[in-house]
Amino acid sequence: MRVLPALLVIPFVPALIGAQRTPSHIKRTNPPALSRPTGYTHVVEVSGPVRTIYIAGQVAADRDGNVVGGTDMKAQAEQVFKNLESALAAAGATFADVVKMNTYATDLTNVQAVREVRARYFGDVAPASTLVQVVRLARPEYLLEIEVIAAVRASAQLQPVSR
Repeated sequence: MRVLPALLVIPFVPALIGAQRTPSHIKRTNPPALSRPTGYTHVVEVSGPVRTIYIAGQVAADRDGNVVGGTDMKAQAEQVFKNLESALAAAGATFADVVKMNTYATDLTNVQAVREVRARYFGDVAPASTLVQVVRLARPEYLLEIEVIAAVRASAQLQPVSR
């Protein structure tokens, strides 16, 4: 009987250390014929009855529209991922539900900073991903914009958002 409480904790250990679990309606595959990806998955399949959530491109703006991070790519990435997290939560989703991510950056020389932040939010559950360098975003202060698509089980309830 003393072993039982310890066994109940084991399934929750990944959540305690920041790792994400892939929901059962999402299958992630990296075919052996393709290069080994870093921070993304080559093929993401969604099956069963699901709700698809499209999150518009998020930039490093706080709730008042002020640019966060100045010319620091990592600081901007932190704000972008906080914004994505808030948008996903408003739709009843988490980063584990994200199946596709498109990243637009004005300078790829600092892409490692974005990857470090992304790794903290996604853990081992990486979406299919595209990274593109662009000349400019909506405002010249923005260095980064990320949009995501998530899939949650259709039975998942939407969480009301207080305004």
